[in-house]
This record gives sequence, structure tokens and C-alpha cells, in this order.
Amino acid sequence: MMRLLTGTASTHDSFNFEPQSVATFGSTVLVEGCDHDRLISWVHAWTVTNGIITQVREYFNTSLTVTRFGNTDQSTTSDFSSSSSSSSSSSIRALHCPSVWESSLSNRVGKSVPGLVLAI
Repeated sequence: MMRLLTGTASTHDSFNFEPQSVATFGSTVLVEGCDHDRLISWVHAWTVTNGIITQVREYFNTSLTVTRFGNTDQSTTSDFSSSSSSSSSSSIRALHCPSVWESSLSNRVGKSVPGLVLAI
């Protein structure tokens, strides 16, 4: 894909860019597709700033799961104390990382593929 985007691809190099699905999460755009024979699946994760693609991450034959970082407790107060007498008021907030998107085409390539988690 890099050679295609930079204009260095030769005329016999071909890459059919036919997205099967598009999803957006804030400034992140996820585009998923596969080749014509369904032998290669791909996912692009684009970062878009002011309408311009500023970053491209490309994954081939990889199962991609996207999670969103966040705290289960959204309060802004932090009452951690080193005193043992106030340990009941101390709390540890759990990190909540819900899965917001999962690639669906990677299982169609007919072989085991690695899995990655992309945190946004």
C-alpha cells in the first residue's frame, strides 16, 4: 500500500482497494476488505485530522480488535492515602477497555492468523 500511496508502484503492481466495511471512532477510521480471491484480508486504521489522513496503519491477514480506554469510575477525585486508618476511603479504579470493533474478514482467509488489539 505504501508504494501505491507514494506513487512508486509500477504498472504491473496492482492492489484492488475494495472496502467491505468502514467504521469511525472519533479521529480513527477503520476500513476492512480483502483481495478478489479472498486469500488476503486487510484492515487500515487511518487517523484523520482536519479532514486529512495524517497516519495510516495497515494490517494484513490479522484479526484486529479495537478497544477504547476509559475508567469505570469517571469521577475526577483521587483520594489515595498512605495512612492505614483511611484505607477504607482509598480506592483503586478498574480500567475498563470495551471492545468497540472486531475484524470479520480475517477468518475467511482459511488459515490461522495472528490477533492484535488496537487501543484508541
